[in-house]
Amino acid sequence: MADLRIDFAGIRSPNPFWLASAPPTNSAYQVNKAFEQGWGGAVWKTIGAPVLNVSSRYGGFEYNGEKLVAINNVELISDRPLDTNLKEIREVKSLWPDRAVIVSAMVESDPKAWKDIISQIEDTGADAIELNYGCPHGMSERGMGSAVGQVPEYCSMITSWAAEAASIPVIVKLTPNVTDITKPAEAALSGGADALSLINTINSIIGVDLDDFHLKPNVGGKGSHGGYAGPAVKPIALHMLSSVAGLEGVQRDGIPISGMGGIQTWRDAAEFLLLGATSLQVCTAVMHYGFRLIDDLCDGLSNWLDEKGITSVEEIIGASVPRISSFGDFDLSYKTVARIDPELCIHCNLCYIACDEGAHQCIDLMVDGEKIDPSSYQGATKAIPVVREDDCVGCNLCSLVCPVDSCISMVEVDSGRKAVTWNELTRKRPGVLDWDEMKRYREEVGIKIH
Repeated sequence: MADLRIDFAGIRSPNPFWLASAPPTNSAYQVNKAFEQGWGGAVWKTIGAPVLNVSSRYGGFEYNGEKLVAINNVELISDRPLDTNLKEIREVKSLWPDRAVIVSAMVESDPKAWKDIISQIEDTGADAIELNYGCPHGMSERGMGSAVGQVPEYCSMITSWAAEAASIPVIVKLTPNVTDITKPAEAALSGGADALSLINTINSIIGVDLDDFHLKPNVGGKGSHGGYAGPAVKPIALHMLSSVAGLEGVQRDGIPISGMGGIQTWRDAAEFLLLGATSLQVCTAVMHYGFRLIDDLCDGLSNWLDEKGITSVEEIIGASVPRISSFGDFDLSYKTVARIDPELCIHCNLCYIACDEGAHQCIDLMVDGEKIDPSSYQGATKAIPVVREDDCVGCNLCSLVCPVDSCISMVEVDSGRKAVTWNELTRKRPGVLDWDEMKRYREEVGIKIH
């Protein structure tokens, strides 16, 4: 079987799956239970000056009958005494020396406060500290959490305090509630961070109760913005992860990244690894299904690696990062068209409707070789959708709405065009289209205007 062991900034764990700093890592009972079931590490729920949490705390986003497609929370950091948390962290690490035990921390923007909390964390034997620069609610209003992560200067300053005080690795957890995730990432690195983790939760209001008009979650008749997480945030997390993984400083210095945001299956995990994550943090999926999820994660990832002939998980970390490009470098001559397998078609006509009303009107409904008008057709013979390939722009929409696997395939065809990119067409004034150049190119290769 493939070797799932990882080395994250000198921290070793038997597999890349760590519990994220959240309710599942609130106590020694939970972390011990998770390690017994096979989790490779855990990031302790954020500690600092104890807080008072509210009730209720979570709101769920349900879609098409599926529960917890995403979850919203207004829960703050640990509300247990600091001494209790430190005592339990020490106990867990002594019991599980081969597992990664990371401690998330958040204190006021004062160098002494950070020096004190880091000293206490190091005394527990913990492997690393994660600086929580991400909470979008509650703590941010107090000048902590995302209030730090959104200001690169603060991010760099506080990271430098922690890096100077710590003898164990310092991981900076980034907030996604920014315009450009690379700015705070670079600031954290300039402050001396040994590693990065992302994404924290996304600012959100998850919904309104249409019966009583209360926000979800409802705290005594009031509601507010909270942190959005779960499977629905994965595409955003992958985008931000890949942006950070591609940074020159990350590539040059081999800065490891702990990826999180919607990981629920081994397939999700593989995508995060391919886009640059070394360790993988999981929260919402555990809150939904429990610690037993680790069996599916490890078995699925290991089997996939075996099928690919890959012996170690570390071989695939960042393997897809070189494939990331910009729109301006896409080859405009590349062309695909949709092809529909009539043997698999169930005549639902979703592809026709999507193309006709939501895309580029290049699918016809045919009966006995004749195009029909579906609004007036009265015949008993079922119509067959047929793509006019000369008009197809290869947008993929028909294949995405089709309910039958492999019924619609996107096939590469020879476009008859010479290879050219947007950047090449705008080389005279970068970013500004040279219409004369574009016109000449269109005339030369015969591009139709839809």
